[in-house]
Amino acid sequence: MKKKVVFSVLCALPLVLAQSSLADLVIDVRTRLAQNSSAAAEAELRDYKSRNGVTPEYLDGLSWVARAEAADKRWDKAAADAGEVRTQSERLLARRKLDAEDHLPMALGAAYEVLAQSMEAKGQREAAIRLLRAALLKYGTTSIGPRLQKNVNLLALVGRPAPALEAVQFLGSKPATLASLKGSPVLLFFWAHWCVDCKAEVPVIARLRQEFGARGLVVIGPTQLYGYAAQGADATPAAERTYIEAVRQRYYSSLLDMPVPLSQKNFKTYGASTTPTLVVLNRAGQVTTYHPGAMTYEELRAAVEKAL
Repeated sequence: MKKKVVFSVLCALPLVLAQSSLADLVIDVRTRLAQNSSAAAEAELRDYKSRNGVTPEYLDGLSWVARAEAADKRWDKAAADAGEVRTQSERLLARRKLDAEDHLPMALGAAYEVLAQSMEAKGQREAAIRLLRAALLKYGTTSIGPRLQKNVNLLALVGRPAPALEAVQFLGSKPATLASLKGSPVLLFFWAHWCVDCKAEVPVIARLRQEFGARGLVVIGPTQLYGYAAQGADATPAAERTYIEAVRQRYYSSLLDMPVPLSQKNFKTYGASTTPTLVVLNRAGQVTTYHPGAMTYEELRAAVEKAL
């Protein structure tokens, strides 16, 4: 899977419902949810399960129902459905690898995410962190590792020292270490060359840097290689790096002097499975804001002010 999808009940989806193809089940479920018809989504899943049993496609579909229930704060139902997804996914893993196809990692990652959200909503934050860290021990080297780390960070990173950034490879000027930047507020802007929301965030960050530069704000923009370039075409590391630089020149022109560490390790450490991911550090090097997804100027300005 090349791009991560952030759940929203209102996300734009194809409105043409699938026929009988098993591959279309998840599209059907997500379409029903986008139409605010969770009952129809659940009925479709029941019908599929009665005909085909528990498959990765079924669990992926059920995970989207759990995410919709979490978005609606129906925590008991969300936890029950996410718990079923987790249990059934791990049963299937007895005879297959997690990343053998796309549905199972999507389902299992979402299950742990919703279970942790449900625990946190019920005041069980420490239990949620333990659950996620245990999952990281089992699945940290798989495709869901960054997603699990993201959810750990959402619960546990704020108020703690920011993890160091790897900067063996980089674009632009060589990034300073976070340790050397203590005394200055820092904004970390995790972005991807394919990410539309990242490009839309650039004017916000450029404006804030101009506004708070005199007060010491430093912006660093980590990114990574994904194995593909324009229009999803496979690319060698060298070719993708050249493509990233072209994207940077075209869409990030107001941030060209922003150091860009190029490392998958940074994305794993910070759980940046969502792009953009925005992290603000105070002058002591502690995380004061950890936010997967875009932020408005007003939201990010308030976060920077807090760090100052």
